[in-house]
Amino acid sequence: MMPRKTALSFWSSLRFRLLAGTLAWVLLTIIVAGWGLNSLFKQHMMQQVRAELTLHLNQLLSFVAVDPDGKVSVPHALSDARFDQPLSGLYWQIDQQDGQGRTATTGLLRSRSLWDNVLPTSDIGNTSTALQDFTITDADGTVLDAVGRIIQPEEESSYPLRLVVAVNHDIVALPAERFRNMLILALTILAIGLMVAVTIQVILGLRPFGRLRKSLADVHEGKTSHIEGDFPAELEPLVNDFNQVLDVNAKVIERARTQAGNLAHAVKTPLAILSNAAAKEQTSFSALVQEQVAMAQRQVNYHLARARAAAAMQASTSRTPVKKSLEALIRVMQRLYAERNLDIRLHLQEDHCAFRGEEQDFQEMLGNVLDNACKWASHAISVTVAQVRNDIVITVDDDGEGLPENQKDLIFQRGIRADEKKPGTGLGLDIVRDLTDLYQGAVVTASSPFGGLRVVLRLPAASLGLKH
Repeated sequence: MMPRKTALSFWSSLRFRLLAGTLAWVLLTIIVAGWGLNSLFKQHMMQQVRAELTLHLNQLLSFVAVDPDGKVSVPHALSDARFDQPLSGLYWQIDQQDGQGRTATTGLLRSRSLWDNVLPTSDIGNTSTALQDFTITDADGTVLDAVGRIIQPEEESSYPLRLVVAVNHDIVALPAERFRNMLILALTILAIGLMVAVTIQVILGLRPFGRLRKSLADVHEGKTSHIEGDFPAELEPLVNDFNQVLDVNAKVIERARTQAGNLAHAVKTPLAILSNAAAKEQTSFSALVQEQVAMAQRQVNYHLARARAAAAMQASTSRTPVKKSLEALIRVMQRLYAERNLDIRLHLQEDHCAFRGEEQDFQEMLGNVLDNACKWASHAISVTVAQVRNDIVITVDDDGEGLPENQKDLIFQRGIRADEKKPGTGLGLDIVRDLTDLYQGAVVTASSPFGGLRVVLRLPAASLGLKH
């Protein structure tokens, strides 16, 4: 089942709008065209039948003979053989009227095709000599299309005559129905073909936008620094503008990093001189200077790390292999705490996972977390790495004394130390929290199953294979 967010994005997408609009227009056009063609065919059939009936009526009129006694006859057979076939569907009939325009004798003369039947024309009651179209329903309920006219014979003893030629309506309706069925079938096939063609055209037409979106995602994930690929002429200006913006952004970030490095060098050199000078003295003042210089150096490192991480998030092209960096950090910690003989073990569920960010920032975060674990651990530390969707989850457990619940969140505050007897300034875990926030990650603490503290970092993941 399609997720709700995906379904909503599809209904509001450009693809759906183009498909819906074009398909609706195609269906409307097909329906209107089908209705129009069917109506034109029926109209053509009716006109053709009327012309044929009029031709037969004129022929009947030319064959009607009235003798001096007023006797009416049709001495010649009409040219269409259906008039001689019983119940063929094509009939003619002559009625005689009285002097006041009413039908005196219905079916005075009639075609052989009527057999024993008579066309019910007594209710027509028209005295006009013009050609007349009308519909007749016989005793069996059969509908007939008919034409007729009233003539006045030259013999004075003869009354007006009504000449009628009629045809069974089914003879007209059946071809029209067959044409309508064939038309529906043909238009349905045409509609399906057009809808398939429109769907393919829209999908192919919007495919460059999909490639553009993928290229932008690659830039965002750090797989490439520019939008790459062949795009239609309509999208080339947009792609070029994007690449220009990326180039300008990279130059600005590089300039900011250079300036930050220059500032760090400019500040660290005087601090190093002050620290060395104070170290030569063994007074309370020199101790105070050394302490403040160390604090200043940590503050410089802290703010430089924040600036570097913010720039890295803007660039979003740096990638750090997790396994390699963690193994290097573990070796450093083992040498740093060699006298404690700590057992630091690394467990990776995925060997090729990578952190989407700067390697220095990764080492800054994990180095502080591992350093804190080494300070508090009794014998063992476990580092577990797992990739969950688009995040890397790193869990660090130690077997130390752990922390009370009310202190687990305090250790991330600047200057707060869980134990004043342990060495440190209380800035390490605060830097970890700030860096994870800058990378839109998270860091939390919990009780470790080994009895000590568990620190869990959730950081953005990126796949290997950086393009250049």
